[in-house]
Amino acid sequence: MYRVFEALDELVTIVEEARGVPMTSGCVVPRGDVLELLDEIRDAIPGELDDAQDVLDHRDEVVNKAAQQAEHSITSSRAEAEQTITEAREEADRLLAEARARAERMVADAEAEAERIAAAARHEYEDAVGRAESEADRMIQAGRASYERSVDEGRAEQARMVDQTEVVRAAHSESARVVDAANQEAARLRSECDAYVDSKLGEFEDLLSRTLRTVGKGRAQLRGRGGPSHDTVFDYAEEEPVGPRPTRHRGGY
Repeated sequence: MYRVFEALDELVTIVEEARGVPMTSGCVVPRGDVLELLDEIRDAIPGELDDAQDVLDHRDEVVNKAAQQAEHSITSSRAEAEQTITEAREEADRLLAEARARAERMVADAEAEAERIAAAARHEYEDAVGRAESEADRMIQAGRASYERSVDEGRAEQARMVDQTEVVRAAHSESARVVDAANQEAARLRSECDAYVDSKLGEFEDLLSRTLRTVGKGRAQLRGRGGPSHDTVFDYAEEEPVGPRPTRHRGGY
């Protein structure tokens, strides 16, 4: 490549030193020397320039081919992206369906468990009420028998001592005391029976409340995972500290 510039410099020197033609701007140069320098320049030009010229000559063809390849790549990428999106949507729908089915199964299991607990609590309540009523009847019967026995004893004692004024008054007093004591004992037994039944009812009420709160928590957790559902929303009471309920007494007799 250096020889090309050197030959060009020599051509310039020849032209500058050439003898001018009178009355014109032309000059007389040695043809042989100029042709020889031009041949040297032609031989010294690298082959890459011819390749570059070929590229320039085929520029439009190369650009069109590159555009076609780019369009093909874009079309293939778009089709692949659409297929990927479709597969992702199908996978998401499948996972959503599985999650919904699993949530429905959990809700059904929770409802079945709640019904079982409620049935067991109802059975326990009925047994407790039956036992309490039986105990109350037994206590009342025992109190009534004790009262009647005391009255009979008082009457017998009164009849035996009917002629003895002081003894009669004492018998009346003892009979009245026994009757009052029997009445008080019967009232106490009834009050204890009512307190026992009320306590069992309070325990059953606590059991039902805890059961409803457990079911409410489970359904709230399911709604938090799966998003809003079309199930009916039930409002449950806020949690209360778990502990023994205070005994509630009804009015006395």
